[in-house]
Amino acid sequence: MSTVDERTQSVRTAHSASACRAARHTRVQHLVTADEQSLVDLELLLATLPICSTGRVFVEVPDARWVSDLAAPPRMVVTWLDRSARTGDPGTGRSCAAGAALTRAVTAWADEMMCSEDDQTRIDLLGGYLGTADIADHLTDRLGVAPERIHAPERFGLFG
Repeated sequence: MSTVDERTQSVRTAHSASACRAARHTRVQHLVTADEQSLVDLELLLATLPICSTGRVFVEVPDARWVSDLAAPPRMVVTWLDRSARTGDPGTGRSCAAGAALTRAVTAWADEMMCSEDDQTRIDLLGGYLGTADIADHLTDRLGVAPERIHAPERFGLFG
């Protein structure tokens, strides 16, 4: 079963429309990443999230032509990261490499938003290998996120 299929099943069993409307309903935030190669998986994942979902979606693309409307739950913020409008590592004069903008944005967001010991953010990393591996390393090594809480393509072999 794919990562997206597994997440779909767990989300569907945990939520219902009436549960989302309940005053005491706990809303777990989501962190979702993608790139131009994983847009279909991203759309599938977003379509399966409950309407009450909160969190951030970061999508890295080669240029602004890739930016489009995504159907995300209303409480989720979608951030498009246009590589052509960004630079590489400071002082190098290079252009932004694939995965670099995503890594910088997500690690900064995670450092600010995932700072409590009881954080239960649901994490789906759908982007390319380089950005995904760097983000996963940051989350596990620097923030102490358990590897089993991070959902990434199995083909990357990050936690196997």
